[in-house]
Amino acid sequence: MGNICRSAAAEAVLKKYIADKGLENEYMVDSAGIIGCHVGEPADSRMISAAAERGYNVDSIARRVSSQDFDRFDAVIAMDNNNVSDLRTLCRTYEHNKKLCKLTDFSSARFMEKYRMTEVPDPYYGGPDGFTLVLDMLEDAMPQILSRV
Repeated sequence: MGNICRSAAAEAVLKKYIADKGLENEYMVDSAGIIGCHVGEPADSRMISAAAERGYNVDSIARRVSSQDFDRFDAVIAMDNNNVSDLRTLCRTYEHNKKLCKLTDFSSARFMEKYRMTEVPDPYYGGPDGFTLVLDMLEDAMPQILSRV
């Protein structure tokens, strides 16, 4: 929502996944939030720490999503159903709508069977386990994101 937890981590995880495959010159990855209350701020320190333990550098600065993002990117990946609904209001064309999806659309069958989650939960108001779960979900989805985008 504010681009300081889930989406900032997703940007870092995907960038590292792409770099590890030697493809960093072939993809542009960015993150943004639905609301603007954290614009200009770094990611949540708890997410930065949890991600760093796994070797990820969450260094993005929060920004708010714009309708131009649907022109700039091949995919716009939301974390939950509320985000999808909010993002849909920014879609100006049928092509924009086709670019919008949820991160769990890329989750493996094994992961979905184990957790039975159709959304990435927001860890902001919870404890450390929430940040760990988000990172697990992100790591699980990355191979499918890269193969389908």
